[in-house]
Amino acid sequence: MTYNGVDPPRLQNSSVDFGIRIGLFIRWAGRSERNGLDMLPLPRHPRRGIACPGGTKSSVNEQAQPATVRVFIALAPPDHAKEELSRELRPAYDTHPDMRWNRVEDWHITLAFLGELPAETVPLLRPPLADLAADHRPPCLALRGSGNFDDRVLWSGIDGDLEELHLLAAAVRTAVRNCGVVFEERPLRPHLTLARARRGDRSSVGEIAAGFVGFTGSRWAAERLHLVGSNVGRSRGPIHYRDIEAWTLGNGNGNGNGNGNGNGNGNANGPGQQGASGPTRR
Repeated sequence: MTYNGVDPPRLQNSSVDFGIRIGLFIRWAGRSERNGLDMLPLPRHPRRGIACPGGTKSSVNEQAQPATVRVFIALAPPDHAKEELSRELRPAYDTHPDMRWNRVEDWHITLAFLGELPAETVPLLRPPLADLAADHRPPCLALRGSGNFDDRVLWSGIDGDLEELHLLAAAVRTAVRNCGVVFEERPLRPHLTLARARRGDRSSVGEIAAGFVGFTGSRWAAERLHLVGSNVGRSRGPIHYRDIEAWTLGNGNGNGNGNGNGNGNGNANGPGQQGASGPTRR
């Protein structure tokens, strides 16, 4: 087939996809009006390494990476524990749809909040965190009760082997400091952040918290230590978290946290007995 006496370009590589064929044809047809193809080299497809109309010369590996990463270290409840609390919250999901509910898969218990770190610093945390995870047995915990921060943030408390949990958090923070990372150290008051109220809404959080103040979930072992990155402050969309890496607790040959008592039976200072202030904000 010819167009104004000019032969169309021939595509020798049968793997070139149909969209590229159409793009080439359109460019050929337009320029052939001037009795010449004048076909400019097309940019390379960033994934397939083949020509693609309208793109730019780039590579997936050449895309700019963030200079900093927002990082924290945490434990996560297992699915069955999250489902127990999620069932308890279902009426509130229906009655308070305007709350900014955290995704259930993102529920976590923060042990150390490191804030924004240079991206090149994050790999330095991996070896010491892997070692301490191997040497610490999983604390046995449970979700219990409810509370709020300043009538804006809704949380559930943590019960169970809180002594073991505090020892693990202390070891994590020591490992981070030994890597030369400076972060704001706040007292550990274990909790699970569930939702945030919209600006100007001063009543919803208290109403929801009152609805499951007596909740007590089943016990579970916190089996993995998570190094987590988040997109907080990077967009106006929902907050999302992703595991940078996670390590199984207690899979080494060490003797747990070294206290040797192995009691793991919790204590009376669970969130339900912490008084009106409850846990402090992360």
